[in-house]
Amino acid sequence: MLGKRITLFKLLGFDIQIDLSWVFIALLIAWTLARDYFPYKYHNLSETSYWIMGIGGALGLFTSIVLHELGHSAVARTLGIPIKGITLFIFGGVAEMEGEPSTAQSEFKMAVAGPIVSVLIAIVCYPLFLFGQSLGWPVQFTGVLFYLSWINGLLAAFNLVPAFPLDGGRLLRSLLWSRKHNLRQATRTASAIGRGFGLFLIFAGILSLFYGNIIGGIWWFLIGLFLRNASQMSYQQLEIRRALEGEPIRRFMQTQPITAPPYISVADLVHDYVYKYHHQMFPVQTDSKLLGCISTSQVKQIPRDEWERHSVQELMAPCSEGNTISPETDAVHALSLMQSTGNSRLMVLDQGRLVGVVTLKDLLHFLSLKVDLEGGKSGGLGI
Repeated sequence: MLGKRITLFKLLGFDIQIDLSWVFIALLIAWTLARDYFPYKYHNLSETSYWIMGIGGALGLFTSIVLHELGHSAVARTLGIPIKGITLFIFGGVAEMEGEPSTAQSEFKMAVAGPIVSVLIAIVCYPLFLFGQSLGWPVQFTGVLFYLSWINGLLAAFNLVPAFPLDGGRLLRSLLWSRKHNLRQATRTASAIGRGFGLFLIFAGILSLFYGNIIGGIWWFLIGLFLRNASQMSYQQLEIRRALEGEPIRRFMQTQPITAPPYISVADLVHDYVYKYHHQMFPVQTDSKLLGCISTSQVKQIPRDEWERHSVQELMAPCSEGNTISPETDAVHALSLMQSTGNSRLMVLDQGRLVGVVTLKDLLHFLSLKVDLEGGKSGGLGI
């Protein structure tokens, strides 16, 4: 769901990141506010004033979404659920959990925290707007306060729609989970409602286009499409987690990995290893000592005509928590590490010694076999 991310800062111990899509959407929001919303609400202001209000509104929305996700993250941390960080992307924000809540009560508390924060922001901004108006504050400032009050109220209301993976969908899942004591069944029901709501928004967007509301129609269509896909993906991720959970990496790893020596040139690596074995990453080892790893992404940083002049040792990445894992590590954690780092192959180390390599392909192959054999009982992944 998320692509390349940029870390902006750390807040209360959480990394605040933006997906590159957010840069585009922030500019679009600022432009829409400056060219449409604020000129409609406040007449006869200068072009500069509208742009100041548009940029201020976009920054205020940015802050509001961060605080909304921070509400989820802070509660999750008190409940012992690890949060990797908060990422803003094209349709909002997400607190990236490393696991699912362990109980329905934990799910409820974490899900409700975000809308509560949005409501509190709306409650704070509206009296400030009224107070500022009474004191004659500049309309450029009071207008943004009113917008932030309105948009946070709208965010809270939209997020409370019982459509998974919106906050309301998570609240519904927690209630179903508590009643039926079956997380998978609760997720399936909440996800089905999420897909249905997404389909409703898609049709609403198409109707808006026919009635001439071009921008609104496109937004509703895209949000509906995103929500429908996110609902399906969320259910699939739960099934994947259930299939892999408790399976140690030693069951999947290749115990005789191909290693590359550090002294060969990049050209030799490409021709004698990459093209021969078709792997994207190779451990770098000499005299049974693991030095690091080298991947095709590192090779691509060097111009083709310079491959002969550079060695593997110059380009290799040292061993780190991002490219190594132990043989007893849970497969779910390995898959999460691959997703967060973009590494499709991980070196498996036992007390500092290379004992194997595990690949995303290995995990997916096991997953496919398990779904094929147990699909009748579990219902499959729906993919």
